[in-house]
Amino acid sequence: MHPSALINNLISLVIWLTTLTVIFVPLERWFAIRKSTRTRQETFRDLGYYFVNSLAKTIVLSLLAAVLIRATHRFLPEAYFDWVSDLPLAVRLIATFVIGEVGFYWGHRWSHQSPILWQFHVQHHEPTHLDWLINTYAHPIDIIFGRFCGLLPIYLLGLAGNGGSADANLPVILLTIVGVFWSFLIHANIRWPLRWIEPIIATPRFHHWHHTKSGQIDRNYASMLPVLDRLFGTLHLPGREWPQDYGVREIERKR
Repeated sequence: MHPSALINNLISLVIWLTTLTVIFVPLERWFAIRKSTRTRQETFRDLGYYFVNSLAKTIVLSLLAAVLIRATHRFLPEAYFDWVSDLPLAVRLIATFVIGEVGFYWGHRWSHQSPILWQFHVQHHEPTHLDWLINTYAHPIDIIFGRFCGLLPIYLLGLAGNGGSADANLPVILLTIVGVFWSFLIHANIRWPLRWIEPIIATPRFHHWHHTKSGQIDRNYASMLPVLDRLFGTLHLPGREWPQDYGVREIERKR
C-alpha cells in the first residue's frame, strides 16, 4: 500500500472510531443490558485489533476485488454488465444487500462447521462479555474470510462497480458502510426496545444469542437479515430472554 493511501486509511479509521465511540458509549451507559466488566487492558487490546484487522481487510480485499473484476469481465459478456448497470438503482441496492447477506451468512456458518475455519473464528467467541468494541476482537484471517464470502457473489454477479462509475459503485459502498456499523451495533451492550423489528433485521439480542455459552452457538449466523436463519433452520430467539453468559465451552473449542 502506498504511504499516502495508508495515511488516508488511518485517518478514515480514526474518524470511524470517533463516530462509533460518540454513538455507542452513551447508549451503553443509558440502556445497558448488564453492568460492563470491560478492563482498560481489554480496551487497548480491542483497539489494536480494530486497526490491524481493518487495514489487513482493506489491503487483502482490495487485491481480491481487482482479481474478481478482471475475472468476471473475462468470462461474462459486456452486454451483461451493461444490463446490470441499466437496472434501477433501487433494484441494484436491494440485490447487493440480499446477495451480500446470503454470502456472509454461509461464510459465517462455514466458520462454525469447518474445523479449520473454526480455529480462526473461535477467538471472536472467547470474550465472556459483549459490548460494541468486542466486534473488533477477531483473527484477521477470520475477518477477511467472512467479508470475502459476502463480497464474492456481489462481484461475480457484476454488482460491485464493474462499470467504474460512482453510481455503479454506490451499492457496494453503502453495503460496506451499513454492514460495518451494524456489526458494531449487534455486539453492543444495549437493551433493544423495538421488539417488533427483530424478525426483520438483526438486533443486539439476536446476535447475543449467537455468543451464548450455555446454549447453542451454532445459531443466528446472519449479520442483518434474521429471515436467512429462519429459512435455513438456524434461528434462535426465545421470548424476551437474553443469554446469561458468553464465551466458548471446552467441548466447542476443540471441535
